[in-house]
Amino acid sequence: MGVDSRILPLKRAVFLDRDGVVNQAIVRDGKPYPPADLDELRVLPETEEALAKLAGSGFVLLVVTNQPDVARGSQQRSSIDAMHDILARKLPLSGFYVCCHDDRDGCVCRKPKPGLLLKAAAEHYISLTESYLIGDRWRDIEAGQRAFCRTVWIDYGYTERGPSILASATVRSVAEASQWILQQETQKNKEGIK
Repeated sequence: MGVDSRILPLKRAVFLDRDGVVNQAIVRDGKPYPPADLDELRVLPETEEALAKLAGSGFVLLVVTNQPDVARGSQQRSSIDAMHDILARKLPLSGFYVCCHDDRDGCVCRKPKPGLLLKAAAEHYISLTESYLIGDRWRDIEAGQRAFCRTVWIDYGYTERGPSILASATVRSVAEASQWILQQETQKNKEGIK
């Protein structure tokens, strides 16, 4: 039995953590927190242009985010969905994958486990090995590595540990992360032409 010729080739994606990558994290005592409500939601200044460049280069952009405050009772899922509605209107995002569990729940979707990425890849026909993850915390980077993506760590200097395994690149902003990814793709294309 042959391969069905109607099957489309797998796509490339950039998986994005939400707080600190797409929107501004609320930093208290050197640690990042999600916005508590719509009034605190701020898209990072360089995010719109950076994501437009990635989308323009053919990447599917997917948000993968832990939101444990739902399990902890200090946030409602409806508030998170409302934030995502706003972000989806402003940015070229193709989907949001959310884990509302806390560590004690032991779910497969809470980063650093790769469940969110695996689900998103299956639903959007993504090649994980041809994809990237941009995150600002160790959990993001380790989830990306477990899913076999190349990883870009935005190091904001939080007072928490960094990734235990080095990311593919370490940068200081979403704009730098986007630029690095596009450089990698340009280099790959040049090598493919030789």
